[in-house]
Amino acid sequence: MAQIKSMGITQVLSAPRSPWQRAYVEGDIGTIRRECLDHVIVFGKWSLYRHLERFVHSDHRSRTHLGLEKDTPEHHLVQSADMGRVVSMPEVGGLHHRFQRRAA
Repeated sequence: MAQIKSMGITQVLSAPRSPWQRAYVEGDIGTIRRECLDHVIVFGKWSLYRHLERFVHSDHRSRTHLGLEKDTPEHHLVQSADMGRVVSMPEVGGLHHRFQRRAA
């Protein structure tokens, strides 16, 4: 908390049950719930941590963002057709898939 205050950041509290006051965070929470947690069984704190870690890693490697000119946070090169056939690579325990070219 001291580091936050030293940067001049002030805390602004939102009203309870007011998701419109924190739209970006609510959007992220909704995405995590719909695309990950609604499809897995969580057995405890460490199970939840592992699922979320895999989802975030997959999201940063595969999901494009308009703010990054349709690139992913972890930059990757565009693969041409002569690099091989397209194969599916399961991520997040098979919940999501990433597609990439592999040489034959």
